[in-house]
Amino acid sequence: MNTQQWMGRQFFSFYLTWGIFLPYWTGWLIDAKGVSISQASLIMSLGLVVRGLSTLVAYPYFSGKLSSKTLLRGMTIGTLFAIMCYYPSHSFTNLLLVTLLIHFIYPTLMPALDSAAGILVQHKQLKDYGKSRSWGSIGFVVAGMMLTFFTGSIGDTAIYWAMLLGTFLLVLLNFMPAPDILSNKPRTEKTKRSSLLKLFRFKHFSLVLIIVILLQAAHASYYNYGYLFLQSIHAPKFLIGVILNIAVIAEIIFFLIADRFFQRFSSGTLLALAALGSTIRWILVFAFPNVIVFSIAQTLHACSFAMGHYAFMKYLIKNIPHTEIPKVQGLYSALALSWSTAVFTYFGGYLYEIEPRYAFIGMTVCSIPSMLLALIYRKLDTSVTK
Repeated sequence: MNTQQWMGRQFFSFYLTWGIFLPYWTGWLIDAKGVSISQASLIMSLGLVVRGLSTLVAYPYFSGKLSSKTLLRGMTIGTLFAIMCYYPSHSFTNLLLVTLLIHFIYPTLMPALDSAAGILVQHKQLKDYGKSRSWGSIGFVVAGMMLTFFTGSIGDTAIYWAMLLGTFLLVLLNFMPAPDILSNKPRTEKTKRSSLLKLFRFKHFSLVLIIVILLQAAHASYYNYGYLFLQSIHAPKFLIGVILNIAVIAEIIFFLIADRFFQRFSSGTLLALAALGSTIRWILVFAFPNVIVFSIAQTLHACSFAMGHYAFMKYLIKNIPHTEIPKVQGLYSALALSWSTAVFTYFGGYLYEIEPRYAFIGMTVCSIPSMLLALIYRKLDTSVTK
């Protein structure tokens, strides 16, 4: 089996659905289900809290009991069921409950896939993580391009049906053969001894975790209100998907060249550059609220997200034993991709209702401290290496 192609297909199929859920779901709740901006912010924020609990507790627990292959299958089936539950749901309470369910299951596919990739890299079965991950970004772009056409012609109801179809395809893919090593169950004696506290004994882990928490939290307003913001600055409806996907195209380019051009850079240097790019991005969106500048700022997603994620994976592969990778991914997903984002989604929603631009400049309260801490980590890591 060609594990490079298998991993690329997995990333592509998951991020095909993620490219629907992440930028469009809040807008779909508002436009198709009739909830207010504040209600949608609360629903998605609480969903992120549940997502954090799931990736911090449930995912590491099941990853210690089940093989990666079994986990991926179970999570894709559960996600399909949760998406189907949205169809008959219309009240605020029902939408909240279904959102909590989907956040408990669906986003755990992200750390599960990165854990699988990390295991394959450490066992020399995956040569190029960046190349495989770039297929995820391509899937994200494909999703946005499809929705640009369909939302422009039949409206926001297309968002739901595209998500349902994409998830169904994801389920089918996970019933196909997988690399043999991913069918191995974890060793019971090792999972019993390990704990989350043990992770903080690894070199600079606490500092790196704080940096990526701040770095990822800075995307909260963009992920949840970027679609609405483009509408507010009168971006043509048929171009919104294209504009949103500029960020992902930049991300694809970065992942394609990352192993070739950034392998020699330290994790600290990459994290500092990522935070700098993030800060510049949100300042541009705030200072120049027009479609052209927003589109230009989208290219900085290659720094704010892609470079930051790559730097964390670089640190993880170098410093964390493969038996601990699922726990690290669970902690990263819970704190960086869920709870911190939940807090700043609500914070961003509050600012957005005052003035849409404020939601973006508010994200610099994360990106600037992240940059300062990354420079400290870079100095510490360099001194240890010497």
